[in-house]
Amino acid sequence: MRVLARRALEQALPMPRCIDAMAAAMRAVSAGETDVPLRSHLPITATDGSPRGKLVVMPGSAPGLGVFGLKIVSKYPRAADSPVGTHVGMVIVFDNEEGLPQGLLEGGTLTEIRTAAASALATRSLARSDASVLAILGTGAQAERHALALPEVRDIRVLRLWGRTRARTEALAARLKTQLNAAITVCETAEEAVRGADIVCTTTSSATPVLHGEWLDPGAHVNLVGAAVPTSAEADSRCLQRARIYVDSRSAAAAEAGELRQALSAGEITEEAVIGELGELLLERIPGRQTDADITLYKSLGMAAQDLAAARAAIDGAITHNIGFDLDLAELSP
Repeated sequence: MRVLARRALEQALPMPRCIDAMAAAMRAVSAGETDVPLRSHLPITATDGSPRGKLVVMPGSAPGLGVFGLKIVSKYPRAADSPVGTHVGMVIVFDNEEGLPQGLLEGGTLTEIRTAAASALATRSLARSDASVLAILGTGAQAERHALALPEVRDIRVLRLWGRTRARTEALAARLKTQLNAAITVCETAEEAVRGADIVCTTTSSATPVLHGEWLDPGAHVNLVGAAVPTSAEADSRCLQRARIYVDSRSAAAAEAGELRQALSAGEITEEAVIGELGELLLERIPGRQTDADITLYKSLGMAAQDLAAARAAIDGAITHNIGFDLDLAELSP
């Protein structure tokens, strides 16, 4: 079993490799070649009964990829400057043929990389070919990963950043300036960042909209990333009304996508507003962007199939380039 901690995982899973893995995963999901139950959430309490956090479990099987397994994540609130993130977990992968463990991977890093890779895949599939102005709302790990991932699929010349805390936004800009060739601007408001942008990524923890549809220019592409529970929504209903909407999973979106559920419940959109899954688009079962004036939107929730595909790609890369180390659990037994 190959073990990959954070640094080893980043070496074994470069963004282009992960984007290709996400394409394989999304095709498999939409072709019915995976078994991916909805994630389960278990509230965790302290010994005194007070709420502490959540245990999230995401199992799945992907026969076409030759693997099955699960991701286990603890979600605990922490201070913004904490060296430990709010999501701590691991991904365990087994092979389909013998049922033997193939890999144990650090879950936080894998999730960061594959989430940004899925957005990059959606952007490659839906954004205008000449898109060059990217706006990112948020300052956390996903904001940084998206800023580095999107230039893999479009020629990003201008990057606009907005976050609720100016100091954190400026710190993110400073880090990115050493890694990107784009002109980077820290914006005072989310509206300033979004207006005139060709691509917009929301990567916040906000439960209420930070993106308003009236700000979007015709032809924009949007990746909604941060909200993954029914009670949270990063974009308002006007954003959904103006867009051609694509999701990673129809069933997951119906159960967990707060933006869609809330707008549907209020009668502000109909179910027909969702064109379909990203995998269906890749399989050419549904149409994508029709004109340069279309606004397209990808609602990202994340699923075990993405974790498994990313983990398989990382393990293959690690073996090829001798990254990480092997652990034989049988040898540890008495």
